[in-house]
Amino acid sequence: MKNTAPYDPQSEARWVPEPDKRPGRTAFQRDRARVLHSAALRRLAGTTQVVAPMRSDFPRTRLTHSLECAQVGRELGAALGCDPDLVETACLAHDIGHPPFGHTGEEALDQAAAACGGFEGNAQSLRILTRLEPKRFAPPDEPAVRLAPWPGRSVGLNLTRAALDAATKYPWARGRHPADPGSTKYGVYGDDLPVFRWLRSGAPDGRKCFEATVMDWSDDVAYSTHDVEDGLQAGHIDPAALRSAEERAELFKIAERFADAGEAEFAEALDRLRAQDWWPAGYDGTARARAGLKDLTSQLIGRFCLAAEQATRARYGPGPLTRYAAELVVPRGVRVECAVLKAVAVRYVMQRDEQAQLRSRQRVVIAELAEVLLNDAPHQLDPVFAAQYEEAEDDRAALRTVIDQIATLTDASALALHARLVP
Repeated sequence: MKNTAPYDPQSEARWVPEPDKRPGRTAFQRDRARVLHSAALRRLAGTTQVVAPMRSDFPRTRLTHSLECAQVGRELGAALGCDPDLVETACLAHDIGHPPFGHTGEEALDQAAAACGGFEGNAQSLRILTRLEPKRFAPPDEPAVRLAPWPGRSVGLNLTRAALDAATKYPWARGRHPADPGSTKYGVYGDDLPVFRWLRSGAPDGRKCFEATVMDWSDDVAYSTHDVEDGLQAGHIDPAALRSAEERAELFKIAERFADAGEAEFAEALDRLRAQDWWPAGYDGTARARAGLKDLTSQLIGRFCLAAEQATRARYGPGPLTRYAAELVVPRGVRVECAVLKAVAVRYVMQRDEQAQLRSRQRVVIAELAEVLLNDAPHQLDPVFAAQYEEAEDDRAALRTVIDQIATLTDASALALHARLVP
């Protein structure tokens, strides 16, 4: 494991300065502890990853995915010279803004929030970290207070600039994607731009910091491999089907969402994986088969991370790589392999008929919750959101508060609230 470089004072700065109650810890160790102990992270235990939580004992939730992503990112980041606590913090926080029902809930909330600028899970993550998860407040005479719509505002977990930057997968506002203005992916809402500009101070426009690219690849590695593992264990994926020309053609159409490649390149990538000794022939639920699944994920994670580490070192040489000194290099063939695995999970797990029916119901739940809560606000809102609703300066801010309330719910609490409020 390589030594990590020190980070400069600007990287370790917090939006509101504060003393350390326990001298001896690094700034990034404090960041990691704050995210790890946050209610927002715990909530992910009840939030959909691929299938709804509690429908069986085995599949992952957003929380277990975040923990696994953090382990992958910590080791990869450390090998490349990043501060491991900084990368782990970013990985733990990367999905913290996901609403109930995962991407289905995200899409439904985006429609409900159209009048206040839409909803995006990554932008919501920044909002949680810098506003909604209360740990620190700006004193009335603090300069940061001028960035807020109300005096003495919450500054969330008050993480360091580097930690917030590392957790920002899409460092631009809606419609400001550097290559695709029509992209639905963005990392900040309009009313959170002040803190965004602060955390991005000195950063190249539209460019992720190195730690964010490590987090992003670790996310791809974790969910592409683990979603396939979950699908095999649940019996939704039959490895033999991947030999069918018809199935492969459908699979490669889906893979085009995740990588700019053609059918021949996807086929080569899938066949490279299928040719490995550790690739499963099937799954029958025995202890040996379960061990085989664990080996599958270990082999895939090692394959994808080692390829990125070696390619990045080949370009930049030895020594710590941090902030804007480098960009993570992932070989094209490995990215295509990862895209194929994502497509396998989409086709055989997410596109099942029962999942489509469930997602349809979930969209209705979110839409009806947004309507009834807005119509009756602030009476059915939690105290923290009721107070913010009362202090909202206009209709957009009031609607955003209602959206924030819904976004903090778990799958189960969203269903329970809907059952209570909607006849």
